[in-house]
Amino acid sequence: MKNRFKNILVLIIIACGFWYIIQYEGLRLKGIDFSLKGNKLELNQKDKLVNKNNINANTALVLVNSEYGLDKNYEPKDLTIPSISFASGVNEEERHVAGIIIKPLEELVSTAKAEGIILIGNSGYRSYKSQKNTYSSRVKSEGEKLADAYVAKPGFSEHQTGLCIDITNKDRYFVKGTKEADWLAKNCYRFGFIIRYPYGKKNITGIEYEPWHIRYVGKEAAKYIYDNKITLEEYLEK
Repeated sequence: MKNRFKNILVLIIIACGFWYIIQYEGLRLKGIDFSLKGNKLELNQKDKLVNKNNINANTALVLVNSEYGLDKNYEPKDLTIPSISFASGVNEEERHVAGIIIKPLEELVSTAKAEGIILIGNSGYRSYKSQKNTYSSRVKSEGEKLADAYVAKPGFSEHQTGLCIDITNKDRYFVKGTKEADWLAKNCYRFGFIIRYPYGKKNITGIEYEPWHIRYVGKEAAKYIYDNKITLEEYLEK
């Protein structure tokens, strides 16, 4: 009787072991790799990209805003300096963008020039450390409330993705109504970009209107967003 009980117990333990392995492997294959730490089950460092749509950081549709951020060690693939003009004073790091947007960005700027519009790069990739310095500096000079309206906290800035860039003009006065800002708003979708923080959408994006900040999402998504006058948040929720 005792031997029979032991055999049943062993079978139960083996079955539980197989179940655990199957569950763990299933999660791992989906890109969720867990490790035990203390009494908690935590995501490994490489999986700390927070994104409600479970979109990989290396795709054009990763969502980064005040709620969904990037790990401080995240760096986009193939950081490269595009063949476009940059405003004076732009540092070496901010001249870089993710490799995926190099060609469409260069095409956008060259097409604009052919149509009589001169667009100049102002700020592309910013590391977590750089964003931290930018945010802290803005808080000191303007206060936290105003800083939060225009500058993302470190880890929650699209600039860390390398998928966006701020554009300016020769006068460094890039606002709605200028020929450069109006051209960019009407044409950037043709190259896969969107105005990431459009006018009247702060309640959704959490950021005030920025006509200079363009974000690469791919041509299909960009056209849909442009045609329907929506934000990236709204597009990903549709």
